[in-house]
Amino acid sequence: MMVTGSRIRQIGWAVVLGTCFAMLLALTFKVNAVKSDVRLTERAIIAAQQERLMLETEFQTRASQHQLSDWNAVEFGYGAPRADQYLESETQLAALGSPRGIGAPSPVRVALNRPEREGAEDEGLLSGWIAASQPTLPSAGHPAQRELAATGLAERLSNPVGPIAKVAEVSQ
Repeated sequence: MMVTGSRIRQIGWAVVLGTCFAMLLALTFKVNAVKSDVRLTERAIIAAQQERLMLETEFQTRASQHQLSDWNAVEFGYGAPRADQYLESETQLAALGSPRGIGAPSPVRVALNRPEREGAEDEGLLSGWIAASQPTLPSAGHPAQRELAATGLAERLSNPVGPIAKVAEVSQ
């Protein structure tokens, strides 16, 4: 009997120990689940605070934009561009999208016109560009001297010489 009582006691302790281990495991899972919920709630709180801060900043920005708009209108007389500043009527607006007529001129496009040099017929594809980029000494009546002699911006702009004179109108 002594052996069976001892054996029953050992089995009882093993059952109690197994039950305690199972309860500890269940409690650990429960604590981790609560911690996870707390972390998710903290993240939601932080996200809400960041969103509130962003909305406050946007509200302040829009309020200052409205205030600047009011100041521009009252103090400086500034206003947003209107269509009548560029076009006189709805007819002009409609004409912008219409196709060109048969006798209408082509749209003007500006491109650089490099004149061909004499004797440089088949030197190579880039030889004309290389030779044109090399500096040359101007002669006595060369237009570059007139450009250097121009004293003011208005005079230089009224007499296009040099690279400006080489600009040509090119159509499609």
